Amino acid sequence: MGSAKVQAPLWGRHPDIWSTTMEQRMRPFFLTTLEAIGPLQGASLLDVGCGAGQAINDAAARGATAAGLDATAPLLEIAARRTPAADLRQGDIEALPFEDESFDVVTAFNAIQYAVDPATAVAEIARVCRHGGRVAIGIWADPQLCETDGLFARLRSLAPPPPGTPAPLGCSDPGVVEDLLAKAGVTVHGGGSVAFPISFATMDDAWRAHTSAGPLQKVIDAVGADAVREVMESVLEADRKPDGVLRQDNVMRYVLAIKP
Repeated sequence: MGSAKVQAPLWGRHPDIWSTTMEQRMRPFFLTTLEAIGPLQGASLLDVGCGAGQAINDAAARGATAAGLDATAPLLEIAARRTPAADLRQGDIEALPFEDESFDVVTAFNAIQYAVDPATAVAEIARVCRHGGRVAIGIWADPQLCETDGLFARLRSLAPPPPGTPAPLGCSDPGVVEDLLAKAGVTVHGGGSVAFPISFATMDDAWRAHTSAGPLQKVIDAVGADAVREVMESVLEADRKPDGVLRQDNVMRYVLAIKP
């Protein structure tokens, strides 16, 4: 079984909130990665796990002919409003509904770790990339660099997931993405990292934003919103900075590759 059946309902409950909060906080990561990929004018680009389509919109603004794949229809509806010309399809990251060698560039931001089988997802990304084309995979960096991993860890202890369940930092250990790309037949040639601070004015703002993400919805389904909020407030309060700001400091990283 692919990932779409599980992920689609979790990420589709608060699409407008996701698109205006957490996705916008990730936008510097999208922009930095697109810049690192190189010129996009006239290139065909697919964003896998495109969510509400901010990265697609940013790619189109750089001259790309953009397409996107996501499991969640309500997020794709927002992506279609943002970039009406984009070819947007609902489907599974482990079975991309595109022909072999369809795109000059294939990106995946904060996506492959939610696949039941990340190796298959990366192999699919490589399959739809043209020879000589470029691939960029974006994930959370090493968990030791991400304060938000403390929140995820507490939530896992609150409602332990079944073995093999995809997790937000599931592919973040050093070398994992590089190995998946190499096994998929593409050549890694660089990468980088981007600071990803997550700040909120109030705890209510933090709750609203965090619960727009699929992993928190899964835990809410298991133990209820009150228990999840209690844990979230405890973790975020512990990470409040000396200047009083409610912020968790994180790092995202991207890996670049070329298909020979």
